[in-house]
Amino acid sequence: MTGPATSGTVPRRAFWRDRRGVAAIEFAFIVPILALIMVAMVDFGLVLYVRFGLNENVSASANYAIVGASSVSSAGGATLASNLTAIVPTNVNMTVVVNNGPSVTRTGGVASSSGTASNADSCYCPSVSGSTVTWGSATTCASTCGGGGLAGKFVSINASVSHSPLFGNYGLVQNGTVSTFTVVQVQ
Repeated sequence: MTGPATSGTVPRRAFWRDRRGVAAIEFAFIVPILALIMVAMVDFGLVLYVRFGLNENVSASANYAIVGASSVSSAGGATLASNLTAIVPTNVNMTVVVNNGPSVTRTGGVASSSGTASNADSCYCPSVSGSTVTWGSATTCASTCGGGGLAGKFVSINASVSHSPLFGNYGLVQNGTVSTFTVVQVQ
């Protein structure tokens, strides 16, 4: 007599219809994709965290520059630039220029001063292109600038920090660095 297999063996048709373990196989296919999405989200979150932290530090420096506006002079400009640099953590590379005069550049945690202190006493109509400030020549304070606005005293703050995301640059990381830049009119 021939018939279905006995003694513990499963017929072929029953084997192909058996659905036990299907969820485990589907799970094994989906987990790597979900893990990749999760890692990409964390990576993007870290880039945003670095960017927002850098913006917060530069904003704190700009606020300090506004509060210390009376220091934008030949006598106090170098100290103001140094104080603005000290607000930001030392792992951040930055350049602070006080009204086309005293400046402090910090690279790799080492700060160096430069600039002509007497320029800080003048008023300017700076123009900005990207993260480059063109100061132009000194002009009369409160006179109308060619591009609009009034001539005054300004502080520029340019900061960057190294960051290497795992995946793309997300439009926020250029050449392995996250950067931000601001120019604030203090007087």
